[in-house]
Amino acid sequence: MQVNPYLSYDGNCGAALNFYQKVLGARIEETYPYGEGNPQMQTPPGWKDKIMHARLTIDGEIIMASDAPPGHFQKPQGFHVSLQVEDPAEAERRFKALSEGGTVTMPFGKTFFSNGFGMCVDQFGIPWMVNCPQDVGQH
Repeated sequence: MQVNPYLSYDGNCGAALNFYQKVLGARIEETYPYGEGNPQMQTPPGWKDKIMHARLTIDGEIIMASDAPPGHFQKPQGFHVSLQVEDPAEAERRFKALSEGGTVTMPFGKTFFSNGFGMCVDQFGIPWMVNCPQDVGQH
């Protein structure tokens, strides 16, 4: 069994995937635009190129995503996508890249539980946590 986040976007999923590819080194594995769906499917006007389903990997971990159909998008709340990065400098670099154009909700820095931790909402509205865990036995 796998547990994978499935992220919904307000018509900008393709831009988000390209952003994650650039700043996180994500690999876009699959994209299926609405225009390639079943002919009986009612594709909203102007949505043929929007993403009906996509799969990307970040360091081998799978995240799936899509553009929510018009009128169905809900602002993400109640979760964060969490990145665990072993090197503090790399964790901070990824945090800064993710937060560019977005909002920092907790600046990246050393905490009592972590060698580096920060929280942000990216420019696409997705909440992220970036954590550089302490070595086992440090806490």
